[in-house]
Amino acid sequence: MSTIKTNLPTNIWAIATWDEFLEMANSPAYQKAKCYYHNKQIRIETMPIGPDHSRNNAIILFAINLFCTIKGLAFNSLDNCSYRMTGIRECQPDISYYIGERAGLAPKGTAITNLDTTPPPDLVIEIADSTLADDIGQKRLLYEEMQVAEYWVVDVQKAQIIAFAIIGNNGSRRIRKSAVLPELSIDILETAKRIAHRILYHTYLFIL
Repeated sequence: MSTIKTNLPTNIWAIATWDEFLEMANSPAYQKAKCYYHNKQIRIETMPIGPDHSRNNAIILFAINLFCTIKGLAFNSLDNCSYRMTGIRECQPDISYYIGERAGLAPKGTAITNLDTTPPPDLVIEIADSTLADDIGQKRLLYEEMQVAEYWVVDVQKAQIIAFAIIGNNGSRRIRKSAVLPELSIDILETAKRIAHRILYHTYLFIL
């Protein structure tokens, strides 16, 4: 029998207990949803993932993996990995990275990553197609408290990357050059992303 007294809304932040969050997150109805819990609020994202979101996700993954390979930088990339600090927070970023000496700390297995025993990733990335305001708002606060080193938001509509360096326990500042990926300029990454989009578009036209 359900313990949720009311139907909690999806795709917005709503006040909820940790137990209510777990019940919704574990429900078969939300098996394909993205689940977040922060500041005693729940967000279950059920919006379908469109081609633009998927394409940006693939391009960013490829670009960063290629950069690390060229630079000889060890890395572990995770796609839609869930991170949980029991009773406090949970997130499921589109992309996350453990980089350099910390690459070996990346979680393994099928269980949700327990942040009580596993350190947070160095870099977290959200692909923002219809969720930009939330991604640069409450999710940024969540990742500040999670103490990742950097947090990036890829604005699909404007084809730009909004990058933050996390400072201390509860703060962040905008950056245009990554520290966790040394020598990588956000400007260069944005240019590479635009070029990749054009190549994919013209390839599609050629196939047609």
